[in-house]
Amino acid sequence: MRMATATAGIGIASLALAGCSGAAGGSGEYDPEEEVELTFTWWGNDDRAQRYQQLIDAFNEEHPNITVNGSFSDFPSYWEKRQTEAAGGGLPDVWQFSDTYLRQYAQNGLLADLSEYGDYIDTSAIDEGLLGTGELDGTQYSLPLGFSTWSVFLNDDILAEYGIEPYAGGTSFEDYSAWMAEVTEATDGAVFGGTDYTQRIQNFENVLRAQGGNLFTEEGELGFDEDDLRAFWERGAADRDGVVVPQQRLEELSPVSGFGGNVTASEASWSNFIAAYLGDSGASSISMVAPPTDEEGSADLYRQAGLQMAVSESSDHPEAAAIFLDFVVNSPDAGEIFGTSLGFPASETKLEGATLEGPDKQVADFIASVEDRIGDAPPAPVVGYGSLEQKFWDLGKELGLGTVNVDDAVSQFFAEADVILGS
Repeated sequence: MRMATATAGIGIASLALAGCSGAAGGSGEYDPEEEVELTFTWWGNDDRAQRYQQLIDAFNEEHPNITVNGSFSDFPSYWEKRQTEAAGGGLPDVWQFSDTYLRQYAQNGLLADLSEYGDYIDTSAIDEGLLGTGELDGTQYSLPLGFSTWSVFLNDDILAEYGIEPYAGGTSFEDYSAWMAEVTEATDGAVFGGTDYTQRIQNFENVLRAQGGNLFTEEGELGFDEDDLRAFWERGAADRDGVVVPQQRLEELSPVSGFGGNVTASEASWSNFIAAYLGDSGASSISMVAPPTDEEGSADLYRQAGLQMAVSESSDHPEAAAIFLDFVVNSPDAGEIFGTSLGFPASETKLEGATLEGPDKQVADFIASVEDRIGDAPPAPVVGYGSLEQKFWDLGKELGLGTVNVDDAVSQFFAEADVILGS
C-alpha cells in the first residue's frame, strides 16, 4: 500500500546529482556460472523478513552462484537510508520499491530500465494495467509484487451483537452516511458507524475518478482545484457532528484505528488490511464490501500496486539482479511463501503457488466482486505524494477536532502542494 512519510520530497537535489553518474556498472554478457553477490533490502516486520529469507533460500536452490544479502527496516527509516545511498551512488542491487517514489527515482536516473533485461524478466503473467503502475513515460522501472483495492470493512461481531443489518456496499456516499448514523443511534454511541471518510485522500480520489478525473495528471500536476477539495471536505460536516467517531477518541486509540479498537463498525481501507484488522480487533469475523461511489457504473476503483520491486541503475550485476527480481515477482515459490501478505499476487504464475483460504480467500472473493468497477491505473504519483497524503490526513483530523475550518484547511493544503510541486 501507499504510505505517507515526511521524507517523500527530501533530497531531490542530491538525487539529481547522483543520477548524473552514468549507466549501470554491469557490462558484457551474463555468465551463469560466475559467483556474484547481490544486496537486497525491504521494509517490514520480522514476519516479512522470515518469509523473504525462505524465498532467498528457494532462489539459491535454483541459482547457487548468486548470493543474496538481505536487510530490512521500518518504512520511514527505509526511505531515509535510500535517500542517503542515492546521494552517494550506493543503492542496493534489488530493492522493495513503492510507486509513491517512482517519479523521484526514475526521473533522476537511479532505476534500471527493466525492458533491457527481457531475457531474464518475464512480464507476460502480469496484467497490463498493473504493469503500468511501475511505468513512467513509456519505460518500465519496477514491477508490482501484489495489489489491493479500496474497500469497506465491517465488524460482523459488533453488527450481530446489536442486531444491525450490514452496510450493503456500493451505494452512494449519502447512503453510507445514513447507515453509519443508524449504527451510532442503535448502539447509543457505544460504537460509532465509522470514521470520517473525508479524512482519506483515497476516498477523494474515488470521487474524482467517478467524474473521469484523477488526483494527478500525467505531467505530475494536481488533477483537482480548490473548489473540488472544498466540496469534498464539506460533505463530512454532518457526519462529524455526532455520526462518526470523535477525532479525540481516535487520538486516544492511536496507533490503533477506530475499527481496530472496536469503537467503529466500519472503516474504509485497502483490501490487504484484513489480517491486521483481525489481529487488532480480535473479531471472529470481518466482512468486506464495495466502498461508496459517486457514480453508479463508473470505473472509480483500481488495482493499487504500491508495493513494487526495482533494480538500481548502478548495480554491478544487473543481469543477476534481474533474475532475482523475476523470482520474487513471478515464482510459485513466492506465492506459496507470501500468500496475499504483500497484496493479492500481481503475477498469475506467483498466484499459482498461493493457497487462498481464510482471509486470503476473502480478499480474492472481494476483488472478484468489484471487478466491474476497476478501471485503469491512475498516473504515477507526484514527487512528494507521501507528504501530500499525510497533509490531507492531518488536515482531516484537524477538521474533526474543530481546530480548523474547511476554507482554511483547503488553503493550507494548496499552500503545501505549491511548495512540494514547485508551483
